[in-house]
Amino acid sequence: MTLTAGAKTVNVTLAASQAQPQTPTSILPNAPSSSKTAPSIQDLGFPADQTQGNAKEQALLDKRTHMLKIHQRLGLIAAIPLIATVATSVGAGGRSTSNTDRTVHMILGAAAGDLYFTSAYFAIRAPRVPGTKTRGPIRVHKALAWIHGPGMILTPILGAMAYSQESKGEKVHGIAAAHGPVAIVTAGAFGAALLSVSLKF
Repeated sequence: MTLTAGAKTVNVTLAASQAQPQTPTSILPNAPSSSKTAPSIQDLGFPADQTQGNAKEQALLDKRTHMLKIHQRLGLIAAIPLIATVATSVGAGGRSTSNTDRTVHMILGAAAGDLYFTSAYFAIRAPRVPGTKTRGPIRVHKALAWIHGPGMILTPILGAMAYSQESKGEKVHGIAAAHGPVAIVTAGAFGAALLSVSLKF
């Protein structure tokens, strides 16, 4: 089309067939789409099996943690009658001691033993987590169990023998005479085991 205005001539060419609107994608063909989601963990190079939690292992860890917490609490509670048993041992020895003092000593010892073995049950039955190693204070704690564990079995047996002999008016003799020393070693090892997991070193 040609337009004439006075001495000036202006040529206006309309090419309707070529005047197509340009979209953003035609201008920037490599621009990311606004609808695309953020990159996933797999896009970053991590396999799916390494990024998903293992429900079975987590359940195992939770059960172990729960049982060991019960073990710890019962162990601390067991220390109370155990200390009382040691304290009453002074009045329980000797042929002149009353039968009541020996009975109280025996009942306290039985209570300490019941709590001790219940606590030990939760530690022994707690599931093991594969690949974990025992370190630091826990190693000391487990090592001391080889002392106070047998001691907690042997002490009441020797105590029953000593109780029987004293009830008959006899002097404690034979292997029953080891009841006191074994009890002291057992209580000492048990106390050290408690301190090993209570103090940081």
